[in-house]
Amino acid sequence: MNTSDLELFFADWHATDVALISGAFLLSLAMAFFAWKSRRNYLRLPELPVDTTPAASLTAIVPARNEEANIARVVGSFPANHVLVVDDFSTDRTSELAREAGAYVMQPPPLKRGVAGKNNACFAGAEAVKTDWMLFVDADTWYRPEFAPSLVNYAKQANLALTTVFLKQECVTVWEKMILPYAFALYFCGVNAKQVNALSSSESLANGQCMLWKRSAYEFVGGHNTVATSVIEDVELARLAKRHQQRLRVLRAEKLGSVRMYDGLGAIWRGFQKNAFRFLVVNPATGFQVVLASIVMASWLPMLAALMLNQLWIAAALFYFVPTLVFASWYGGIFQALLAPYAIYFFQAIALNAMISTTFNRRTLWKGRAV
Repeated sequence: MNTSDLELFFADWHATDVALISGAFLLSLAMAFFAWKSRRNYLRLPELPVDTTPAASLTAIVPARNEEANIARVVGSFPANHVLVVDDFSTDRTSELAREAGAYVMQPPPLKRGVAGKNNACFAGAEAVKTDWMLFVDADTWYRPEFAPSLVNYAKQANLALTTVFLKQECVTVWEKMILPYAFALYFCGVNAKQVNALSSSESLANGQCMLWKRSAYEFVGGHNTVATSVIEDVELARLAKRHQQRLRVLRAEKLGSVRMYDGLGAIWRGFQKNAFRFLVVNPATGFQVVLASIVMASWLPMLAALMLNQLWIAAALFYFVPTLVFASWYGGIFQALLAPYAIYFFQAIALNAMISTTFNRRTLWKGRAV
């Protein structure tokens, strides 16, 4: 090899290094942008202010199926005799424990083919109560005493038909702590707080864990009966409210309410399998941004491998911590966000499974039923 060949070799080697480092830098900026964008989108949702003024008549309706571990806690979040638990044919002690906690308990009509159990239970509960306001809450949620009056007073003052609230996510197992913050970061990449709260926009968002309806508006749009077959009934109801020009608001209230959505990896897998891809299909603009962000995040490991294969150890070491740094606000701190790199690929597998299942109409088992 002559001198000119050696010069060319080292020139190419340096060019490769520069290209890889530049690519890693640009990818870092893209990851930071999407993480910042999702956090900004979430924080732009109005925060529910505390208002302990006595509120108008309200009934909390809790659809519950095999929720003996949670039911007493959610019932205890509201004043006695203001909770209706619709026991969706549980095989455990849900009904008994709900009554002991002070709730009224009923069963919905037998489930018809194709109808989602939650929708059947919610609609039956709505028909059974007579209060001006109905708060549909999941059994795995719980609230501070000031939550209910704060929410109803807010809805009355803003003249809202539907008010839906995102709560504080409580994560217990390592799987929950790893995957859920990243999943919500992706979820909010494409959410525009102004658009979801505007009647003039078709973009819709809601959280079925906590939805407050004014009775007259609920009856006007047809309520859960209109979306009986949907497994993303919350978003469908928000779209329905907008089509009927019913004022709505999407809020957040991490200081007043909490939820533990899933109790481990299996529940996370099944939960996202039944919901995630369907939500993206219903909201194409949001879905496109979520998919784009997911592709950017998934590019992290190939880029890290390329840096290491070219022995760019310092660049690789710095790049390794990019997911941790950009998602720290979602995880609640740097230490907790050390799980973020692993979440990227675990969630990628979950999302791919959800897409395949939805595309080929594969059903998943959820609380003992195929949905």
